[in-house]
Amino acid sequence: MQLFKIEINLMSHKKLFLLDAYALIYRAYYALFSNPMFNSSGFNTSTIFGFTNTLDEVLNKEKPTHLAVVFDPPSPTFRHQLFPQYKAQRKETPEEIIKSTPIIKEIIEAYRIPILQHDGYEADDVIGTIARLAALNGYDVYMMTPDKDYAQLVDEHIFIYKPARSGTGAEILDKNMVCEKYKIKSPEQFIELLAIMGDKSDNIPGVKGIGEVGATKLIAEFDTVENLLANVNRVKGANREKIIADRDNLMLSKKLVTICTDVPVLFSEDDYVLKTPDTAKLKDIFKELNFRTFLSRIEGHSSPTPPPAQQQMSLFDVPVENAAQETAFHRKEHIFENIETVAHEYITVDTPEKRQQLIETLQNTVEFCFDTETTGLKTFGNELVGISFALKPHHAWYVPVPESIEEAQAVVNDFKSLFENSEIRKIGQNLKFDILALRRYGIETCGDLFDTMLAHYLLQPEQRHNLNYLSEKYLNYSPIEIETLIGKKGRNQLSMRQIPASKIIAYAAEDADVALQLQLKLEKELKETGMIELAQTIEMPLIRVLAEMEASGVKIDVEAMKNFGYTLNSDSEKIEEEIYKLAAMRFNIASPKQLGDVLFVRLKIGEGEKSVKKTKTKQFSTNEEVLAGLENKHPIVSKILEYRGLKKLQNTYVDALPKLINPLTGRIHTSFNQAVTSTGRLSSTDPNLQNIPIREERGRELRKAFIPGDDNHLLLSADYSQIELRLMAHLSGDANMIEAFRHHVDIHASTAARIYKTPVSDVSSDMRRKAKTANFGIIYGISVFGLSQRLSIPRNEAQELISGYFDAYPGVWQYMNDSIGRARAQGYVETLMGRRRYLPEIRSANATVRGMAERNAINAPLQGSAADIIKLAMIRIHNALLVNKLKSKMILQVHDELVFDVLKAEMEQVKEIVRNEMENAYQLSIPLTVEIGTGKNWLEAH
Repeated sequence: MQLFKIEINLMSHKKLFLLDAYALIYRAYYALFSNPMFNSSGFNTSTIFGFTNTLDEVLNKEKPTHLAVVFDPPSPTFRHQLFPQYKAQRKETPEEIIKSTPIIKEIIEAYRIPILQHDGYEADDVIGTIARLAALNGYDVYMMTPDKDYAQLVDEHIFIYKPARSGTGAEILDKNMVCEKYKIKSPEQFIELLAIMGDKSDNIPGVKGIGEVGATKLIAEFDTVENLLANVNRVKGANREKIIADRDNLMLSKKLVTICTDVPVLFSEDDYVLKTPDTAKLKDIFKELNFRTFLSRIEGHSSPTPPPAQQQMSLFDVPVENAAQETAFHRKEHIFENIETVAHEYITVDTPEKRQQLIETLQNTVEFCFDTETTGLKTFGNELVGISFALKPHHAWYVPVPESIEEAQAVVNDFKSLFENSEIRKIGQNLKFDILALRRYGIETCGDLFDTMLAHYLLQPEQRHNLNYLSEKYLNYSPIEIETLIGKKGRNQLSMRQIPASKIIAYAAEDADVALQLQLKLEKELKETGMIELAQTIEMPLIRVLAEMEASGVKIDVEAMKNFGYTLNSDSEKIEEEIYKLAAMRFNIASPKQLGDVLFVRLKIGEGEKSVKKTKTKQFSTNEEVLAGLENKHPIVSKILEYRGLKKLQNTYVDALPKLINPLTGRIHTSFNQAVTSTGRLSSTDPNLQNIPIREERGRELRKAFIPGDDNHLLLSADYSQIELRLMAHLSGDANMIEAFRHHVDIHASTAARIYKTPVSDVSSDMRRKAKTANFGIIYGISVFGLSQRLSIPRNEAQELISGYFDAYPGVWQYMNDSIGRARAQGYVETLMGRRRYLPEIRSANATVRGMAERNAINAPLQGSAADIIKLAMIRIHNALLVNKLKSKMILQVHDELVFDVLKAEMEQVKEIVRNEMENAYQLSIPLTVEIGTGKNWLEAH
């Protein structure tokens, strides 16, 4: 009986969520704007994913009993009739949102959630009306939106629900919180507040010259706009005249900001009750979009009848894993095929006789595809579990490798001559991994290479390049997931050797089979786009170079690192005391809350400045950008920035790097990634050795800990001098810039001389500094505002500097315009070697989006060409070291710099090779120059 009473009580709790569709769609669009997700045809699917993730999160976490999604109508509303300029200043809706909205509506309908829209009224009017009606019927209503205007609707049973963002949880505003936040007596007074201060985003005029602070004081005294106007003579100071002058605008503004709560809509509870979703339709949509996380929840669960309201569970009650990394695919009308639906023949090769027969078959081919399976993901310490081979589609062999080291080596040795046959091309997906796996058994992978991952990287650098993505995109085929074999724990916790042989054979052989099928399609596409030469001369040969560098590793002086750590600790303790002295109190510097209170409440630094603001957790923002802008306001700010810099050095490098030394080799082995950046540059991970500080004095000290392999070696550093500026001179053909480089003139002094119209001999250090900033800033599309900030100069001086720059180098101006024009005409730009960067946003009606694409159109050919040139140089140097049978090794690439571990006896020969190959990697209209240094550590060499 007691249970029945509890059930009845719970049943009475009704929870209605009303979603402001376009507010959430725009939020999704901008949240993923800097890291967009594209489908196979280049369509941006970020907005669809972002909105779906928000909707799904509400269903999972909040468990509403009733729900509806409300859209604005395409036609004008009553506010446009009152004020034709209403929202007139708003930019065109981004194309991505226009294209995404129909698909979003399709997803909402598949969830069987009602979509509401009423001509003549905005979404907030419809939501306001339904919220009031539902509250009268005993509902708790949550208006899900980031729009502040809804504050006027909040009451005892109506709340604003701001969705989670930037790592913070969802924020629910009740009546008291609204009043506290806006310093008003009741939520209804928010209408009065908005009417006075206006709203720039909606082009609502308000009273000119009175902002939120002034409006808040006026409402506190007069309560309503009408009372304010009736007693305007009591208003003190200049505000009285402002109100009198804008009396009509004030009354108009109140009408515009007031959310209408009598829209002619009916509230029927049954229409909004949460229903069983159409899982079949959702499954089709998510499969077509390849939203893996959402799809797995549907496929893993049947679609039961929804439980009673009091027990409403998440529709798909599975935690979201790596949701931010989800990527959408092209929508198709069919379901992907898989190993169970496609005829195939996968053969296990588990005896010496079978291995010999397979080797003879492969030796008589011009190319074969292969893939290795190992016990884990780490390069060193892994053991081979098996090797797969493929020669034709849907046919593959799998060779198991025993666990015993001796037996494993014997099996792998059988294939040594095959892999080291330079006449046979080797095909695979992420071949560097396989090459390193085989090296551990003393096998070199010789011959030409074709990597399907890198082929697709060249064709579509912005997209993903993993095997599953590519197979579904090009083959309409869904390979077996590793999690299917070993569960969610993954390889790091469960060895591949624990998987039953029958399962691993299908998984491993399938990888080689799929990679071979992809090669047939991708190589053809490379030829059609004119990038086959780029693939054959740069990306594919570089695989072997990077594998060699990763295997060589970098040696760290642990003792020097430890001593540097002591110095950092000592320095940070001193600065800590200085900070306490300046603050006149002790506090936790690492606590953003305590730091914010000290800086902005106690010391009142930057009072009144826009940059000083609170985050959504009601704490002052103390990030680096905010503090850098306040550095000249108080000496404590620079001390805090210095303190943070020391702690970052300590935590990121001094404490972390020694722990990454491999016990088998005594070195750190980073991974160089070829298929990450959209520009063509390499990246480095686990650890990132391309980010070792160089500009600041303490950061440079860190490089002292990077040392040669032994006392018989020295480090050599070779760095391209101003390669991107030289490429600008070459690509733009600017006569003045070319002349400066050909005559080996200091380009920054030469630029200053031309800008300031003075002889080079009269150029001051300050003039050169400004010209240097302009030289590098302009090729990255720096604005007048950005240059003024960078140089701490007035905007008019920054404008004059930029104008003077283009007067000095008119060819650069022409190049920039031509690059943008080409990108707009063909949708992409190219490097000197034909590497493409696709820029679909360059035709966007949104100025911000278009501006970013235009900057990329200018800079991508420069960055990409620089990347191509240093890659060519690396390949040439690697080959020269092999041909000359030298023991010296190339161990690091950091943007335009190469680092070598050089045997002292080979130093002069290596210097000559490095300089010659780097300076002659590609012939420009001006010389490429390289600065070379040597030393007992990286700092000394650099």
